[in-house]
Amino acid sequence: MKEIFNILLAHKTLPKPLAKQVLINIAEGKYNNSQIASFLGIFMMRSISVEELEGFREALLDLCIPVDLSAYDPIDLCGTGGDGKDTFNISTLASFVVSGTGIKVAKHGNYGVSSVCGSSNVLEFLGVKFSNNIEVLKKNIEGAGICFMHAPLFHPAMKNVAPVRKELGMKTFFNMLGPMVNPSRPKKQMVGVFSLELARLYSYLNQKTPNQFVIIHSLDGYDEVSLTGDFKMLSNNFERMVKPSDLGLKLVDPLEISGGKTVEDSAKIFLDVLNGNGSPAQKNVVCANAAMAIHCYYPELTLTDAFKLGMESLVSKRALQSFKKLAE
Repeated sequence: MKEIFNILLAHKTLPKPLAKQVLINIAEGKYNNSQIASFLGIFMMRSISVEELEGFREALLDLCIPVDLSAYDPIDLCGTGGDGKDTFNISTLASFVVSGTGIKVAKHGNYGVSSVCGSSNVLEFLGVKFSNNIEVLKKNIEGAGICFMHAPLFHPAMKNVAPVRKELGMKTFFNMLGPMVNPSRPKKQMVGVFSLELARLYSYLNQKTPNQFVIIHSLDGYDEVSLTGDFKMLSNNFERMVKPSDLGLKLVDPLEISGGKTVEDSAKIFLDVLNGNGSPAQKNVVCANAAMAIHCYYPELTLTDAFKLGMESLVSKRALQSFKKLAE
């Protein structure tokens, strides 16, 4: 690790093979917690390069427990987290809205690190059981239209990092990596990121693959479509600015999409939205994010048509049924 620190402290970047090897070494327990914390800390203070991010991603994908769900051609919806906005579980709710439209979803998620309640926190609280058994996941995606992959069950090698991340309580480059290391390697993904710089990195890496993707960043800092202002949308074929009015929607006050202070509070908001008792702002934000995923899956659809499909899924309670089936 001393060699790595010397490179980084000299303001140089790690070549891809070395970045990959460092993460493998961390996974194999070759560094202590102080060294891991220092390594993560350096990347909190400087930008990450494309080669470094690519090396880290390859290491995690090589080390994970793979899952083949290609027969279902699923999409993943997720956010990096780390935006410091503490919204309710928007992308998780949007995942059930999307599955309610008939699109299969393979959602990758984890406990919150820099937020009160991550996707795993709220789903676990509401009775969803996590599994890395392929037959269970197939049963879920066939019956509920969605399966949930709790990251620690698929990335056991990262157990050495988890306590350090929890103690730091801040976003690290693992927030950037989370959406990139879905163990089912879906060919379609809608992901929200916490910075425009990261959106460009994601776009660059995705352009190297045949995958369909939509990357979202709200200009006021949200890692999702917040409807609090304009957002940037990047995909295979275009890069554009989108206004809430482009979806026929009004601006939302940030307070209207804030999350709860506890997991219980977050779970209540979650169920309220699925049961049709959420506020107009909450429902619009969830369906706006679902629309980005639906458009990613069916690029021929306009954003407004994709939004309407998402709202139909929510209002008809098909999204709720998808959640209930998964919980069962």
